[in-house]
Amino acid sequence: MSLIRKPAAAGYFYPADASKLKAEIDVLLSISEKREIPGKLFGIVSPHAGYIYSGKTAAFGYNLFKGKNIKHVIILSPSHREYFPGISVYEGDAYQTPLGIVPVNKKMAESLTGQSKTIFMGEEGHRDEHAIEVQVPFLQTVLDDFDIVPVVMGDQGKLFIDELAEKITNSIDESTVIVSSSDLSHYYKADAADRMDSIVERDISNFNYEGLFDNFEAGTCEACGAGTIIAMMKSADKLNYHNSMVLYRNNSGDTTGDKREVVGYLSAAVYGD
Repeated sequence: MSLIRKPAAAGYFYPADASKLKAEIDVLLSISEKREIPGKLFGIVSPHAGYIYSGKTAAFGYNLFKGKNIKHVIILSPSHREYFPGISVYEGDAYQTPLGIVPVNKKMAESLTGQSKTIFMGEEGHRDEHAIEVQVPFLQTVLDDFDIVPVVMGDQGKLFIDELAEKITNSIDESTVIVSSSDLSHYYKADAADRMDSIVERDISNFNYEGLFDNFEAGTCEACGAGTIIAMMKSADKLNYHNSMVLYRNNSGDTTGDKREVVGYLSAAVYGD
């Protein structure tokens, strides 16, 4: 492997020491209530804040991966540090965390980018982005032999959402799941955040991704990875996965005790009959 994306968030969003990281994830998985979904898993919505704030919420989703035949994971992320007009699929060979190296599925990456005017192979959005990286140690804990396709949306407009949904639909197989990396509202008082985040919860629970898009556009709710959520749900719909379930929702104030400015987190599953 010649091009490996090194950890950028280790020691900040999660422990840089491998043994401490593994122990923390094991605890998070053990304290999150294990849920069952009545169908085949298509993907999850997972938050991407520091583990101390959103790790338990993320663990609700990753507990669903245990015992499943999952070999490929497409991770969809917003871009927090770089703006670019398009969607960047990591062009390198692997992502590295303190728990080891996870290879990139080049064939699937090429399928996502092939003959697309908006999705391309590159490093844009991947260099310092934490929203993909924080998902990988969870995957390394709950899965044994797997690869990833890291995807960063530089623009989450409708054109890009629709193109990504279509490409996912035509690129995955039965052993693939999607991870939509997203937090919810940012820096509102807890009661205002709850009102906004409950709209996201309602629309996801109702598998109403069109209504969710309209609400994001209208500003009645927020999510930094809104486009990743909608693209995943739209692709699921195309492949006859028409169900979704919110597993857990909370905010940063539940950890800090400070309810004046909170960030919202949600874990959800999308699945078929």
